[in-house]
Amino acid sequence: MRILHTGDWHLGRHFEGRSLEQDHQAVLDQVLEALRTHEPDALVVAGDIFDRAAPPETSVRQLNDFIQRVTAETRAAIVMIAGNHDSGDRIGAMAMLADRRRAHVRGPLVADEQPFILTDAHGPVAVSALPFGYEHAARACFANADIRTPADVMRAQIAATRPHVPGNARWVVVAHAFVDGGTDSDAERSLSRAVGGIETVPADVFEGAHYVALGHLHRPQSIGGEHIRYSGAPLAFGFDEEGDEKSMVLVDIDGGGAVATRLIPFAPLRRLRTLRGPLDALLAEARAHPSEDLVRVVLTDPERRIDPMKRMRAFYPNACSLAYEREAPLELKSATGRRHAGVNPAAVVALFIEATLGRPPSTQETAIVAAELTGVPEQVAAE
Repeated sequence: MRILHTGDWHLGRHFEGRSLEQDHQAVLDQVLEALRTHEPDALVVAGDIFDRAAPPETSVRQLNDFIQRVTAETRAAIVMIAGNHDSGDRIGAMAMLADRRRAHVRGPLVADEQPFILTDAHGPVAVSALPFGYEHAARACFANADIRTPADVMRAQIAATRPHVPGNARWVVVAHAFVDGGTDSDAERSLSRAVGGIETVPADVFEGAHYVALGHLHRPQSIGGEHIRYSGAPLAFGFDEEGDEKSMVLVDIDGGGAVATRLIPFAPLRRLRTLRGPLDALLAEARAHPSEDLVRVVLTDPERRIDPMKRMRAFYPNACSLAYEREAPLELKSATGRRHAGVNPAAVVALFIEATLGRPPSTQETAIVAAELTGVPEQVAAE
């Protein structure tokens, strides 16, 4: 059984006020080409199809056109779930118009989740498509007042679908969740509406599944093994994802349930780039190599320059932001742009002093900070 796994398309999203409609079209064209080339049995879209619950009409048409082309030009079935950015009802309504022999679409939570059955030479493959739902919706759906966290929601969904998986079937789970051990980015929205709630789900919730096709985290990654994997988003939605290679996952499941995966890279229409240096040097490079890429400019000039953004946009029309390095806000992130699990308050103050005064704090300043922070935990959660 061969599956093409993707997700987190976020159709309708803008980047720093700039439409990504053409960028998304290039992505959808590449998904279609992968379907033609690799001939999978199913295309899996693991949620966040749209960027918001009420997407623009252009994005709805873009998705409809894509589905029509998949149906007409390939033999792949389509498995699609709602993510936390989607309207479950909107996605669920799409199922009413789909050919149920070739499409399995899940929007709202379902208390008695029946898997979609695919068949190959080795027998059945059961695909449990588990859409995203908040805790309050899950409590109503499963009539369980004890559901308090996203992990509780996922456990209830797995418990609802597991009894319907045939004993001789290989099992694929499609879900939209933040699994423990995953690496996030700045663009993801919290999956819990509880203030300060824990939004992660333990990987052992999926015990027994041969492959888990996940959505939500935008960086391609596996969790504890090749069989639990995020495809990642096809486009970078923040400069913290600059340089990340985006991909879809080609999954082969043999007759015994063993999984082999291969990443198929996306070729973005426009890249994200940070340009750093003195304005004159950047302008010289820009004149020689103008670009439509989405860029941010960090100037290292000691003094402010006249109309630097206007001058840069003459060659980089999609320049999104400009800042002077000496005035740039303090970044409490690693060099990769990934959030720290915790930050030390004293270290934060030391970084601030060094950034503003150009020197590390003195012994006296360090002592004052330590005294003022008495009673504050050594590690506090990063925002």
